Amino acid sequence: MSDAKTPFELMMAQAQEMVKAMNPALETFTPKGFDSLWPTMPKEWMEMAFGNAVNKDGLDAKTRLFLTLAGLTMQGAQAEAQIRMTVRHLLEAGAKKQEIGECIAQMSMFAGIPAMTRAGEIANDVMKDHDAASKGEEEE
Repeated sequence: MSDAKTPFELMMAQAQEMVKAMNPALETFTPKGFDSLWPTMPKEWMEMAFGNAVNKDGLDAKTRLFLTLAGLTMQGAQAEAQIRMTVRHLLEAGAKKQEIGECIAQMSMFAGIPAMTRAGEIANDVMKDHDAASKGEEEE
């Protein structure tokens, strides 16, 4: 039997060993929660920066965020932190859960079912967190 590995596998194994040596805590690092380092922008700020404040006939921030979510799904839903952040901002911009789901589902025609499923799982996770946070705010 041969344990031959591709150059990429060897490079990844070497990188993992180097990371463990530099900071053992990084051995168990996952990108989940990484997006929480960046705060959610208020809807008004998103409109000013990314919406149609400068170009009155242009796209609003919510539409731009839907396009971003579609693009991230099309890439195979591999950028988890970016999808989480985009869904969080969509909710802040007033998007409904059904609209977010439809945007992701529409991409199944182009990106495939696995990408749609993964993006949907990530979005559902964000929406559950959003619901829990909203419920907690109501109880205070």
